[in-house]
Amino acid sequence: MSEGQPVTPETQALVRITADAVLLDIEGTISPISFVRDTLFPYSRDRLEGFVSDNLTSPIVQDILAQAKALAGVSDAVSALLDWQARDVKAPPLKKLQGLIWESGYRSGALRSPIFSDALSAVKQWKSEGLPLYIYSSGSVQAQRLFFEFSDAGDLRPLFSQYFDTDVGPKTEPTSYLRIAELISTRPARIAYFSDNPKELEAARAADLQAVHVVKDETPHHPDFPEISDYCRVAVRR
Repeated sequence: MSEGQPVTPETQALVRITADAVLLDIEGTISPISFVRDTLFPYSRDRLEGFVSDNLTSPIVQDILAQAKALAGVSDAVSALLDWQARDVKAPPLKKLQGLIWESGYRSGALRSPIFSDALSAVKQWKSEGLPLYIYSSGSVQAQRLFFEFSDAGDLRPLFSQYFDTDVGPKTEPTSYLRIAELISTRPARIAYFSDNPKELEAARAADLQAVHVVKDETPHHPDFPEISDYCRVAVRR
């Protein structure tokens, strides 16, 4: 490739990986960032106060409010939740509440999750070849299941063996990836992790996972990781 020539799916080198498991992020990795930013977040933001008010007797909502008060150190849980959402803080109580709100939207038909077509082809192929697939997202496990159940490609939940959220730890901490490796009984070095976020990839690599940078839409390039903009440019084999 000549100097200055833009990187395209056609000019990207093929990334070859030998692994026993594939771990995937969602936002910006197998689905557009814009769906979360422009659809899911506004949907939950506009309904958060009303949803809490309508479900104050729910034990699940009561537990979320108690967690929010404890984490924020305040007496007004709703204000804390609204503040976290405005600042996109990955607070577990907020993520759990968002999952509940999004569930109502998915089940009503108001929400459908878009999936990158090349990512969908890749995960279907990996699954057919016997590679176990896992999801690790800052969204709650409940939200992840809904995301794949109500995708624009149909119910994709059978593709994935297990889902992980920040209950295993922050996505920017190596110990979180070590915990996932332990839970799926796979050596870290035999796990391939795909994400659009370099900080997550740094943490995964520090835990000895194989890290691949997915560069889609608005994601800038990063020199420290092998990258793909099209999943046809990656080959994962056991």
